[in-house]
Amino acid sequence: MDQHANGDQYKKKKPLPLVCRNWSESFDDIEVPGTPKTPRTSTTPGHEKCTFHHDLELDHRPPTREALIPDMARSYRLLLGSLGENPARQGLLKTPERAAKAMLFFTKGYDQSLEEVLNDAIFDEDHDEMVVVKDIEMFSMCEHHLVPFYGKVSIGYLPCGKILGLSKLARIVEIYSRRLQVQERLTKQIAVAVTKAVQPAGVAVVVEGVHMCMVMRGVQKINSKTVTSTMLGVFRDDPKTREEFLNLVHSK
Repeated sequence: MDQHANGDQYKKKKPLPLVCRNWSESFDDIEVPGTPKTPRTSTTPGHEKCTFHHDLELDHRPPTREALIPDMARSYRLLLGSLGENPARQGLLKTPERAAKAMLFFTKGYDQSLEEVLNDAIFDEDHDEMVVVKDIEMFSMCEHHLVPFYGKVSIGYLPCGKILGLSKLARIVEIYSRRLQVQERLTKQIAVAVTKAVQPAGVAVVVEGVHMCMVMRGVQKINSKTVTSTMLGVFRDDPKTREEFLNLVHSK
């Protein structure tokens, strides 16, 4: 058969047109359960009886983070005693307060919302090419053992008339990583947040993490890494778009 007889099949296919979706109809499908919403509400575990959630006319406010320190410090003091230590000795005298403040910092994402962090940093822009920010440093706390896991996050999205300030992608990572987490949920929450922010044609997130619960205890595999990804929209539907993103993420 003449190799030119069916020459049309060798022509480069035109890329599929970019489809902008109405993501507001899909939020219920891609929302991720399991982490308390911010700010804390009467449906947040432990806050069911807080009067400031129910009567806005009362001069009640959620306790400040500083107000939580005494109770948390007492818990750390009890923990030290349970380990057989003397919480009153010089080296440990201020440890409970320091540990309480550190834990509040590690989990400050509970008191941050997406709207607060975006702070109007969404701009109308006629740009429909891929935007990728890679190797965003991430530090989080494993909810199973309360020990850290850390790594890097790469985010890509295809705008549909709106772009997000680049630093805000790092801030989104900070919101959800500064909570008690599992890496799988963290990955999807970041993708959902970017989707809500700019309504793009698609979002892709890849997270590479080192989990101290595997390094310090259990199997103690110090060189192991966990890689998770979430692909939404065109990144899920179009293999070429997904491949382009992954090539950019893995390039040096």
